[in-house]
Amino acid sequence: MLDYSQIGARLDALEKLPSCNSNNSISKALEQAGFSRRDFMKWAGAMTAFLALPTSFVPMVARAAELADRVPVVWLHMAECTGCSESLLRSDAPTIDSLIFDYISLEYHETVMAAAGWQAEDNLNNAIEKYKGNYVLMVEGGIPTGDQERYLTVGGQAHTGYEITRKACENAMAVLAIGTCSSFGGIQAARPNPSNAKPVHKITSKPIINVPGCPPSEKNIVGNVLQLLLFKELPTLDVYNRPKWAYGLRIHDLCERRGHFDAGEFVQEFGDEGAKKGYCLYKVGCKGPYTFNNCSRERFNSHTSWPIQAGHGCIGCSEPNFWDNMQPFEEPMAGHKFGTTLGLGADNLSDKIGIGVLCLTGVAIAAHAVIASIQKNKD
Repeated sequence: MLDYSQIGARLDALEKLPSCNSNNSISKALEQAGFSRRDFMKWAGAMTAFLALPTSFVPMVARAAELADRVPVVWLHMAECTGCSESLLRSDAPTIDSLIFDYISLEYHETVMAAAGWQAEDNLNNAIEKYKGNYVLMVEGGIPTGDQERYLTVGGQAHTGYEITRKACENAMAVLAIGTCSSFGGIQAARPNPSNAKPVHKITSKPIINVPGCPPSEKNIVGNVLQLLLFKELPTLDVYNRPKWAYGLRIHDLCERRGHFDAGEFVQEFGDEGAKKGYCLYKVGCKGPYTFNNCSRERFNSHTSWPIQAGHGCIGCSEPNFWDNMQPFEEPMAGHKFGTTLGLGADNLSDKIGIGVLCLTGVAIAAHAVIASIQKNKD
């Protein structure tokens, strides 16, 4: 961890770099959007806590956010639905996080840039060369490989997604896999995986920060950028290379329905009386006890709601191979027949994993559900 003087020197150096828009800045954009300095500092305080930093770092986090437009970012789209980008870009009431993302120096992003065709390819190649070793690479989507590599071919020069990603990773200061598809393969890598899609960490030897979710919270994306701005090093990661400050707790740990789980109050089927009363969704398939993410704290749609609040259980979208491992989504995990296809699992702690642990936890949670329900009925 760098000390205050080192962080200050790093931010001083960043301040000398040109911003992406000389006629505007992040602070001006926030003011124009109706955010006061007080609002911004409250956000900086919350983000400081979010990153598990001491309160003395609040001014530095605020300054780093204001300088985020000095760091060049290359954003690649591979085999994906663009949902991770859309979740940031489609906000009807921009948050401070999304506005900061809007003003990050995006050197290449297929969804928002005006260039197309040969010009777009030139922009990408020029950015990689011009900012070699200094840009942050964000990759959205799984990557077809092997004999199926040509399933994803981009541009007039017919480079494959595999070729483009490997080249961009090689020269990046840091690589972030944005969303579950680039972190773990996503639906593209689900059985039978006809395109032989793989996550980013399978095609490069560079260290990868996985930011899974379908889509991930905008705070999880912006927070990693701030971490790199402040420290120029990777955050503390779990066994799946996810930042612990964002993926260190289960959905279950902070769920608003946790009290009902402990009391043995469960929704038995969608639309029943328990559903109307906001009871726990475990028996209709909620995967919150097995899923590490901060959705219950951050929520979506300008932080107004999230799936469990809306009445559907968590489907475990930030876990590896969730399309295969977590289905059927409306049945509890205790009813699954765990096999070798399960992979590593993800329970107990995000560092301590294994099929046995997950199986035992599934049994234990199921047992709790049964015993708690019986006790509830007796009472």
